[in-house]
Amino acid sequence: MTEQQLPSWADPSVSPAELDPQGMSRRGLLRRAGLFGAAFALGSATPALAADDRHLGGDDPRLAYLVGDHHIHSVYSHDAKYTFSQLAAASARYGLDWMVFTEHSNFGHAKYGAVLEHEEILKARAENPRQLIFQGLEWYIPAAEHCTVFAAPGPHEVDLLTRFETAYDGKLLGYTDGSAGGADTARNEAHAVEAIRWLAEQRRTGCIDDVLVLANHPMRLGIDSPREMRGWRDAAPEIMIGMEGAPGAQGAAIPGWRGATSIRGEYENRPSAQSWAGYPADAYLTYGGFDWATATVGGLWDSMLAEGSLFSITTNSDAHRIVFDTWKNGDWPAGQNFDTTGKLPDPVNTDTPQPGSDFWPGQFSRTHVGVTRYSYRAVMAGLRAGRVWLDHGHLLDGLDVRLKRDCDLGRGVTLGGRLRVRKGEKLTLDITVTTASRPNPQGILPELAHVDVIRGAVRGPVTDRDTWRAPDTKVVRTEDVTGRRGTYTLRVPLTAGDGSFYVRLRGSDGNRHGAGYLGASVDPHGPVPHEPGNGDPWADTWFYSNPVFVDVAGV
Repeated sequence: MTEQQLPSWADPSVSPAELDPQGMSRRGLLRRAGLFGAAFALGSATPALAADDRHLGGDDPRLAYLVGDHHIHSVYSHDAKYTFSQLAAASARYGLDWMVFTEHSNFGHAKYGAVLEHEEILKARAENPRQLIFQGLEWYIPAAEHCTVFAAPGPHEVDLLTRFETAYDGKLLGYTDGSAGGADTARNEAHAVEAIRWLAEQRRTGCIDDVLVLANHPMRLGIDSPREMRGWRDAAPEIMIGMEGAPGAQGAAIPGWRGATSIRGEYENRPSAQSWAGYPADAYLTYGGFDWATATVGGLWDSMLAEGSLFSITTNSDAHRIVFDTWKNGDWPAGQNFDTTGKLPDPVNTDTPQPGSDFWPGQFSRTHVGVTRYSYRAVMAGLRAGRVWLDHGHLLDGLDVRLKRDCDLGRGVTLGGRLRVRKGEKLTLDITVTTASRPNPQGILPELAHVDVIRGAVRGPVTDRDTWRAPDTKVVRTEDVTGRRGTYTLRVPLTAGDGSFYVRLRGSDGNRHGAGYLGASVDPHGPVPHEPGNGDPWADTWFYSNPVFVDVAGV
């Protein structure tokens, strides 16, 4: 696959007058990253470091952040509605640089739909090389929920996906906790691990250039146990790289829209016979729109990070049916159905709002991935490296994070990275924020109110693989940034203690917060659940970042 054309905000040949305010802001970020018109624009590899730029404390590359969505459904999913072209156009309108089409597995999809969609994707890639369009699959994990699986473009991408779907999909095989009353769960869990190892082998042998897996909406049903998530990660950590920190369906609880019991993310379930018994009842909710596993400081995500291994978070649209949209599914011709075609009939406009919970890709939820060039492989490499931050409601235009030793002069390490230090060394965490430069799609100019620094001790692999607690993790600093505009840098001093640790970031518009799930001493002003049926997502927006790890020498 050749290098793609640059998006307009990164293309030096596009005049500033042709860019909207967000495009101008992103171009400014690119310039400040030292990439404009150089390595990023030319599509080269990461620039070599001069000898005097190499420092013991680490010197990660300068980055530009591409905005994307790894969980999108079209007429090639049995429960969705929109054509491929409708979704690609919406993604471009809302500023996405990359997107992944993840259709539900289904016999019709495996036999017909995947190949048909692939033809559309190939045509779109050729006609609009400024959009990075991946093909993927929403995998029904044996014994658990769903995962995004997607591959790098290449001659075997659709073959890999259909072979994987046929051999390892829990729905197609009947290998789910819901089958036979949850029987054979051990067999099903083992099959999920085998599936991830199979993907890793396809990458190792060169059948596919690259492939990644991310767990989707992990706490929606509570059937992704902590031990299963650790098992997937450990099976191939270079393939199974993380989970949705916030699900799609963020419009599900707009007041007066779906009903008095609706919850953001469609997290309206309660434990079932297949749910893992160790989760509390409050785990089946979203907090500021984020999954309980991510939103709980000292919770499940932190318990995995505390083992010292990267496990990334993302956010996305999970686009099926858009709020306030007026399109409905078309009618089937006589004798046809999804199993015989692998594709729904094209939608029809009714001029009347239809049921829906989702936003268009990029309209509300955005995953930002740090890259050094504009290409498919660069996006996948950035995701694997954990150079990721996410926001809702277009809360920020930009975020750059660098952690370095005070005795070093280099750039230090960024999100997903590791800094090696000595006990007692002084460190500085530089958090460069670029505030929103234009109203979001709801017409609101977002304003960041605070930035929280969360620190947790790294204790190594856990004995109990079903633990979901990280008792050493807490919010250690909050910066009030109310009223600050433009680009500014917060400098947070840290000290390396006796043990290794990690830091991660979070912040919000300040509209709704309270004591975190594990108490005010751990998280004094964290996200909180909304009342059922009363969850306006635009009035409660947050950003989260991946962690930076600090390895203390001699421990």
